[in-house]
Parts: sequence; structure tokens; C-alpha cells
Amino acid sequence: MSKTKTDDLCQVRCFNTELVTQIRSTLPNEDTLEEMTVIFGALADRSRVKILYALRNGDELCVCDIAAMLNVKIATASHHLRKMRDLKLLKYRNDGKLAYYSLKDRRVTDILSYSLRELI
Repeated sequence: MSKTKTDDLCQVRCFNTELVTQIRSTLPNEDTLEEMTVIFGALADRSRVKILYALRNGDELCVCDIAAMLNVKIATASHHLRKMRDLKLLKYRNDGKLAYYSLKDRRVTDILSYSLRELI
């Protein structure tokens, strides 16, 4: 028996008003949801996850170090770093001609640690 496109849809339109109201009251506010979306969006790229993982212990790495770690061009590493800085996940500082990056706070580290703990 083959499934049709509507097999996974309700065949009648109804909902549990009490349950829906209860769930809506527990949802995070829009600003928090936007922050979560930003974090998960940054984590949707393997190279960015590697960068965040490398910075998880409070380390500060220059763009050249990150490019070498990823085995990519400096411009590619810089693109990922700039994206995450724009998303307010990383902070950076210049030291002469070098640019160093580190995590802005522990939120991402906590997510990475939890994910690894669950996957290993």
C-alpha cells in the first residue's frame, strides 16, 4: 500500500485549545528565538563548527592558525570568522597585522559540549 501526500496530514481540522494555549505560554520570546536561530544557523556549517570547537576552551587563534587548522585559504577562514563575528558569536582583536578571534561567551561552548556528550 503506497502512501499519498496527505497521509501525514490531519483529515479533519481541529485542535486542543487548552494544550495549544499552554504550549504557547511556554515558548521563548521572539528575541530569544532569533538568538537561537542565529546560533543554530552558524552551527549548520562543518567548518564553522570546527572553528567554534577549536575556540571552546577560551583559546584565541589568529586567522592564519584557523586557516591552517581547516586546511583552507586564509580568505576562506576569514569569511567564516567574519560571518560568526557578524552573528555576535565571536569577538576579535588586532595585534599589529594579526587578527585574533575568540568566543564571545559560553553559549556556543555549552551547546557543543552537550552535543558531543550525546553523540559519543
